[in-house]
Amino acid sequence: MAEGEVLTQAQKEALEAELEELEGPRRAAAIEAIATARSFGDLSENFEYHAAKNEQGLLEARIAKLRERLHAATVVEHDTDDHVGPGSIVEVADEHGDTMEVTISSIGGVSTDSPLGSALMGASVGAVVDVDAPRGAWKARVLSIRRA
Repeated sequence: MAEGEVLTQAQKEALEAELEELEGPRRAAAIEAIATARSFGDLSENFEYHAAKNEQGLLEARIAKLRERLHAATVVEHDTDDHVGPGSIVEVADEHGDTMEVTISSIGGVSTDSPLGSALMGASVGAVVDVDAPRGAWKARVLSIRRA
């Protein structure tokens, strides 16, 4: 996770809701699954027990990651659609006229740290930005910007 990750208020709330779900019902279910598996007997050969413990470990790792992200995050809100920022939905065209719509987001979108995301940050409609991608540099023209 990048230190100082930038989130919109809606993105922060989505992470908080996921954390609440994981720390509440999901954690309780994991503890119950371990207890049930433990009742099956010999733990050394108890597949259900080992699977439940593994799931609990993955759950706790995700909880720790979410807490870290939320602790280090900076929340921003943009009042206008004039410039690309976190939470923007941006339609861009490449040099060949092919268009795509991307969401600038560290949660299920194009990260602000990615080649495209960093090139688009701060751009306005009509701007042409240079995208320095691993597969080669290209130009993107901003066609529209809106908020989610």
